[in-house]
Amino acid sequence: MIRVLLADDQALVRAGFRALLNAQPDIEVAGEAADGEEALRRVTELRPDVVLMDIRMPLLDGLAATRRITGDESLDGVKVVMLTTFELDEYVFEAIRAGASGFLVKDTEPDELLRAVRAVVDGDALLSPGVTRRLIAEFAARSKAPADDERLADLTEREREVMALVGIGLSNEEIARRLVVSPLTAKTHVSRTMVKLGARDRAQLVVLAYESGLVRPGWLG
Repeated sequence: MIRVLLADDQALVRAGFRALLNAQPDIEVAGEAADGEEALRRVTELRPDVVLMDIRMPLLDGLAATRRITGDESLDGVKVVMLTTFELDEYVFEAIRAGASGFLVKDTEPDELLRAVRAVVDGDALLSPGVTRRLIAEFAARSKAPADDERLADLTEREREVMALVGIGLSNEEIARRLVVSPLTAKTHVSRTMVKLGARDRAQLVVLAYESGLVRPGWLG
């Protein structure tokens, strides 16, 4: 059972998400929070698998709360998905850098929300082909590190290639087809790359791909 914490200052939003999530056989809402401070307390108490975190909340905003959660080694298994009203919110990028596994706009389709919750539990990033990659590229472009960034020194050529493909938003299956390998092999390369770079999840691997210069924003088309 996937346990989810809802952190949003709007009771109506929480009620809608709660009804949708609790209707699934493999998901349950473990708790709720109306502000960032309460979210931190509830995360520590409940240890949910996923936190759906509003980016703007009183007392402590979602960005600060996310940094606290992802910076706490005892909460390493907790994944954070940011919720935002606006598709292009610069704080979303900062949240992903801080360790969030992705973001959703609040009016997203129900199926997309469910897919997101299940995806982050499986270790995938919630990186849609459109908005999220463009957002990450826009802000990561501010980093001018060369492609020979020392952070990539321990990667093999194949791992760099795989990282670049992750950076442009390809799934493990798409990477496997591109490189003519099995999906399991592609997943193994992605996992090893994350371990070598100390990336919390696939979302941070994408950010590193742009920040290091391995992938250029113009590649998005």
